[in-house]
Amino acid sequence: MRINIQFKDRVGIAHEILAVLARRGLNVIGVEVDPPNIYIDIPDLLEFMLPSLQEDCDQVRGVGEIQILDILPGIRRRLNLDTMMAVMEDPVIAIDAVGQLVIANAAAAAVAGMSEEALCQKTLKDLLEDVTIQDELISNGFRVPSREVILNGEPFLMDVTPVSEPFSDGIASLGQAVGALLTLHAPKRIGGRLHAIQHSEGSGFHFIIGESEQIQSLKIRAARVAVVDAPLLITGETGTGKELLAQACHGISARSNAPFLELNCAALPESLAESELFGYMAGAFTGAQRGGKPGLIEMADGGTVFLDEIGEMSLYLQAKLLRFLNDGKFRRIGGDKEVKVNVRIISATHRNLRKMVQEGAFREDLFYRLNVLHLEMPALRERPDDILLLARHFIERACTQAQKPVCRLNSSACAALVSNRWPGNVRQLQNVVFRAITMSDQRVLDAADLDWAEGSITAEEVNVDAAESWELSVNAFESALLEKLYPQFPSSRKLAARLATSHSMIAAKLRKHGIPQKR
Repeated sequence: MRINIQFKDRVGIAHEILAVLARRGLNVIGVEVDPPNIYIDIPDLLEFMLPSLQEDCDQVRGVGEIQILDILPGIRRRLNLDTMMAVMEDPVIAIDAVGQLVIANAAAAAVAGMSEEALCQKTLKDLLEDVTIQDELISNGFRVPSREVILNGEPFLMDVTPVSEPFSDGIASLGQAVGALLTLHAPKRIGGRLHAIQHSEGSGFHFIIGESEQIQSLKIRAARVAVVDAPLLITGETGTGKELLAQACHGISARSNAPFLELNCAALPESLAESELFGYMAGAFTGAQRGGKPGLIEMADGGTVFLDEIGEMSLYLQAKLLRFLNDGKFRRIGGDKEVKVNVRIISATHRNLRKMVQEGAFREDLFYRLNVLHLEMPALRERPDDILLLARHFIERACTQAQKPVCRLNSSACAALVSNRWPGNVRQLQNVVFRAITMSDQRVLDAADLDWAEGSITAEEVNVDAAESWELSVNAFESALLEKLYPQFPSSRKLAARLATSHSMIAAKLRKHGIPQKR
């Protein structure tokens, strides 16, 4: 039986309690003293003996009530700690003040290739490739920044947490460091955490908003393409939502539980893009993180890497990417060891890669390796039925962020939105809506509240008046727009080119509104 005897702390009281048990011939196999409690494990003690034991203990000054326990608190903490260590997927190692291992979890033992007991016979110098790390930790009081280390030939990012002796006020973090807890993060685990942070809202085709025939057809095709484990090239104008489509394809693929990591090839110079994509070894270049750093391809092992604006990638990086696509292997910058990972590449561009191949600006062999599967993201002007649906979605989001009541669009604003050319596509529409919500205090947005990008045709420019119904409003806007532009572009073909639409549609609209034209 395990019991807790409460007492008033004084010198020698614990010895007096144990003396009572000894006089009764009770064998004690475990004792934990934590004033005002003394916890004792007594296998021979039975419940019917408790009243007489209480009477004997009452003879000791300061002893209180005896309570039955299911387990000693120290044993409970140890079991909880062992369970926590066992279920942790990251390798965890505890070392003492001289670098000797004192605790190691199952994950650490698996990576090291030995049992936990054998691992605890080692020092940090015995385990890590860089033998100077142990001395560095000790000399800095185990307070050092995270760095990459090599354990049994595998790279890990090592976080160091000092284990400190508490001061008299009980604050351990300020006391003398007596060792450290080392947590090792594999590149794939780091990639998983990055993915979770960047895509906390999730992904899927429901995030691609639209009910037009073009979007419905795209979703059907994309659903088929997504489940095929091969490189995918997504093309389309800037701002159409190519990244959103790539995320959706990853989200329904067999790799959906693995990381989805992104690199914008146009946003970084060649050297930085190479290190971000492929990583580097310790000392690879001046300013490199000490110990090296894994790249996106290594951290996304088992998942997907999305290369946005692939047309901006340098020819040197194109050659290195081609090598990886051919055999799944790469080398970090400054490294001589080949790393093999299983990663799907999804790339996107607004540029004409076929034309770039002809001009020698893009490798032909890489183009065909990337273009195994292909999706085209339609421009916003090609799916006008989705404009108001998207606008209302952005209005709701913008009002939520601005902590305003949800606004609505009047007929004039609706007509202006539908008739605009949207050269910046969905991104431009989102910006227009966010500016309108930010700058206007009205609950109903008018065409005048929309701050258009330079070069767009606004309702104010064509002097459109609000109408009572949707049909009247659209007709009024169409008529005013065509009347204003036709003198500058006096043919249906020129006017169609100006408005980036079809000649037949413009010709029909001119006839509808009775606007003079030359045929």
